[in-house]
Amino acid sequence: MVGFLCMLANGFDLAASAHQEMIDEGFHPDFPPEVQQQLKALRPGAGLPAGGDVRDLRAIEWSSIDNDTSRDLDQAEAAERVSGGIRIMIAIADVDSVVTIGSPIDQHAAGETTSVYTGITTFPMLPEQLSTDITSLNEGADRLAIVIDMVVGGDGSVSSNSIYRALVRNQAQLSYNAVGAWLEGKSAPPAKVGSSAALQEQLKLQDEAAQSLLSERRRLGALDLDREEAEPVISDGKVEGITVSKKNRATELIENFMVAANGVMAKTLTDAGACSIRRVVKTPERWPRIVELAARYGEKLPTAPNSGALNAFLEKRKTADAVHYADLSLAIVKLMGPGEYVLSRPGEEQQGHFALAAHDYTHSTAPNRRFADTVTQRLIKAVLSRTAAPYSADQLDSIAKNCTLKEDAARKVERVMNKRIAAVALEPKIGQTFAAVVTGVTPKGTFVRVLDPPAEGILARGQQGVDVGDQLRVKLVSTDPRRGYIDFVKAG
Repeated sequence: MVGFLCMLANGFDLAASAHQEMIDEGFHPDFPPEVQQQLKALRPGAGLPAGGDVRDLRAIEWSSIDNDTSRDLDQAEAAERVSGGIRIMIAIADVDSVVTIGSPIDQHAAGETTSVYTGITTFPMLPEQLSTDITSLNEGADRLAIVIDMVVGGDGSVSSNSIYRALVRNQAQLSYNAVGAWLEGKSAPPAKVGSSAALQEQLKLQDEAAQSLLSERRRLGALDLDREEAEPVISDGKVEGITVSKKNRATELIENFMVAANGVMAKTLTDAGACSIRRVVKTPERWPRIVELAARYGEKLPTAPNSGALNAFLEKRKTADAVHYADLSLAIVKLMGPGEYVLSRPGEEQQGHFALAAHDYTHSTAPNRRFADTVTQRLIKAVLSRTAAPYSADQLDSIAKNCTLKEDAARKVERVMNKRIAAVALEPKIGQTFAAVVTGVTPKGTFVRVLDPPAEGILARGQQGVDVGDQLRVKLVSTDPRRGYIDFVKAG
C-alpha cells in the first residue's frame, strides 16, 4: 500500500477510513500470504524473454508520459515519419510474462480487477514489486512488452497495423504537465526533452499524429468532454486543499494513442475469430434530458441519440463559454452513464463505445492496474502464437461481469474518499457561497458539485424542481469528514 497517513486534529484517520471503505465495498486491500510467497520466489530477470519470437527494440527512442507521481508505467511510445504518414509504436507492459494464469498473484488480481486511487492511499491490483518495478516500463530498464505498431495518416486514418512481442527500454519518463505546457508553447521543454533533439523530434511527431487522430475521432462523433480530476494538496500529513488536473496537449496525445491502440487490439482479436472482452458505453438512456439541456442553449439535438450531433453542440458551447464548459461536460458524463465490460463472440453484433464513437474497442493498455487488460493481453498472445485461447467464452463472460462490478465499487470508494478529503478542505469555508452544477437527482437526494474548490455534496434545502445539469448558487452549511458529508443549501 502506498500513500500518506493523514490524521485530522480530531483523530480521524483518512488512510484507515480508505482501507475500511475498500473492505465495505467487497475488496481485499491486503495481499494474502500466498502472494508474498510467490513474490519471494521471483528470480532476477523475471519478465525478460527466455526465447520465442521477441524483437529487440531497445535502441528505439521510447518515452512515456504519465501523471507526475505515477510509478506504475503501463506504456511507452515511439514514432517515425514514413511514406504513408507517421508510424506509431505503443509498447504495453507484458504483465502476463510474470503473472501466470491461476497463480496466487493472478487469483488476487482477478478478484480485485483494478487498482483503486483514493487520493490518500493507493490500493494496487498487483504488488508494488511488480506494478512499479518488474512489470513497469521504468526509465532505463529492459522490459518485455506487447507492441502495437500502426501508421497514422494525415487524415487520422489508421493502417498497416500489427501486434508483436518485443524487448524495449524506456529512454525518458515524462509528465503530462511539463510536456503539455511545452507542446502548447507555454513553457520551455522539460530538462530531459530540452537536452535531446531526438526526443524533441519524437514528441512533436507523436503530437502531430495524435492531433490527426483526434480530428478524425471528432469527425466520427467522439465527444470532447472536459473532465477535471481533483487532487488533494498534502502538507505535513494533512489535507491543505484541493487542486484540479486538466486536459492538455500531452493528455490528449496519450488518450488518442490509447484509443487507437485499443481499437487495433479489438479488431485484431475479431479478425482472428477470438472471443474477447469489449469495453462499451451504451446509448444514453437519458438522451431526452441531454436534448433538453441543449435546448436551453438554443440548440436542437435529434430525438434519437447521435454522438456526432452531441459533440458539435459541445464544441460550440466550449467556444462560446469555456469557463463553464466543465459544468456542462460533467452533466453530460453523468447522463450518459458508466461504461461496462462485455463478452464479445465472433460473428455477433458488436456494441460500441458511444462517447468515443468507436465500434471496435477493448481495454488493453493498462495491464498493471486493470485485470481486463491483462486478460486481453493473454488473448492476443494466444492469437500471435496460434495456440488455444487461455479462457473459454463463459470464463470471459464471468470476468467481464466481475470487472464491471468491481469498477463500480472502485468508483464508490473513490467518490466517498474524495468527499471526505473535500470535507476536510472545505471546513474553513463554511458559510461561503459557490457556483454549482447539479450532478445527480436520486432517491437519496440531490447532489451538486462546486468547481472552486472541486467538491460534490448534497443539496439539503432548495432541491425542488432542479435536475442534472442545472446551474445554481449554493451556500456551504456544514461538513462531516467521518461520513463524507458536505451539505449545501440553495442560495438566494
